[in-house]
Amino acid sequence: METHLLIGLLGLAALVLLIAIRMPIAYAMILVGGAGVTIINGPAIFMNQLKDLAYSQFSIYDLSVLPMFVLMGSIATRAGLSRDLFRAANAWLGWMRGGVAMSAIAACAGFGAVCGSSLATASTMGQVALPELRRYNYGGALATGTLAAGGVLGILIPPSVVLVIYAIIVEANIITMFMAALIPGLMAVFLFLLTIAIYVRVRPDAGPKGNKADRRELLDSSVRVLPVIGIFGLVIGGIYFGFFNPTPAAAVGVVLVTAYGIGRGLVRLGELKQALLETARTSGMIYLILLGAEMLKIFMSRGGVPQAMAEWMVHSGLPAMTILVILLISLILLGCLMDSLSMILLAIPFFWPVLIGINGGDYVTAADAAFGMNNEDLKVWFGILALIVVELGLITPPVGMNVFVISALARDVPMKQTFIGVAPFFFAELFRVAILIAFPALTLWLPRILGG
Repeated sequence: METHLLIGLLGLAALVLLIAIRMPIAYAMILVGGAGVTIINGPAIFMNQLKDLAYSQFSIYDLSVLPMFVLMGSIATRAGLSRDLFRAANAWLGWMRGGVAMSAIAACAGFGAVCGSSLATASTMGQVALPELRRYNYGGALATGTLAAGGVLGILIPPSVVLVIYAIIVEANIITMFMAALIPGLMAVFLFLLTIAIYVRVRPDAGPKGNKADRRELLDSSVRVLPVIGIFGLVIGGIYFGFFNPTPAAAVGVVLVTAYGIGRGLVRLGELKQALLETARTSGMIYLILLGAEMLKIFMSRGGVPQAMAEWMVHSGLPAMTILVILLISLILLGCLMDSLSMILLAIPFFWPVLIGINGGDYVTAADAAFGMNNEDLKVWFGILALIVVELGLITPPVGMNVFVISALARDVPMKQTFIGVAPFFFAELFRVAILIAFPALTLWLPRILGG
């Protein structure tokens, strides 16, 4: 067993090295996982597993929701929803100091609720809001930092592709996870708006006031955004109240967003073809990463690495909350090396057994558990916390994918300035994590109420 554990640890080190030299994460996991199983059990066992592993992974019904949500976001990007959302938010908020930046945050939240992708949210809203921020002479750090930070809202506000993947890994109910994400997501919007308000109070020149919209503009922009609100309400509300399962809900969302885009004359056959091809590429990438993660998980399990990690943590003598914080900090550090989906797939199979062991085992009751909740509540609570710190990886150096996306749009603003601009939002996110750790009910209340 000790030999197998050593092989597992060496495989983990090799994986980190391959990621560091920029090998695609899917290929790195497939290579390390396949080599590890071959070394421990022989090539015949590995080939036998490879024969049906892809089918067993990709035939999971819950995974069918992924291409649907990706397609809905891709069509939404082309259907002009982002412009309508920003125009409405700017009409209501733009007259305040820092109001245009606040409008960008509100629009990011709305678009993320339909799109479900952080990078798509940052890219699309950057193209829409950046010209307006420049027109009002916003400081480069605040303008780009706001858009990079606003993009992370797409990963938590339902629907979220990463949230679906997490639910599948820990065998949680996707609908329950969507319910749990709503209040923390709204908290993020509020804290980001508050962050901008404080920022422009300290530096008034960074966020000048915009023009005050007249009554007609307020009414017109609000009417234009009603279809977006209706789509979100039907898709997510239908999931919350049991009218749809996630996959049919996503299909309904695709039809509605497509009809909206066609009705406005923005989605034609060419745009629809591009959206389908983009969905195929993105879904293929996700599925390949899932296959690699499963191969790596098999290798690590046979090497005993998750079990050894769980046993060490359980017997470390550290309080349960201290270990939780250590795991969350580890996710933030991983965010400096890889994207959010890869982080979830790589880290959660290691971290989840640790948390179960600390909490008191597979069948612990809330009264006896270290975290004061059973394992079903723990997987929901930890999932939301994990997703929030995974968000931070999108705005932290050296990877900071959202920062790279916005920097490509705002080439006149040095990337260093953008990282400075996202720093206040980073600390706002840490504050949100602290609140959710201190008050788990903020995460668990809605699933308990709606889940009966």
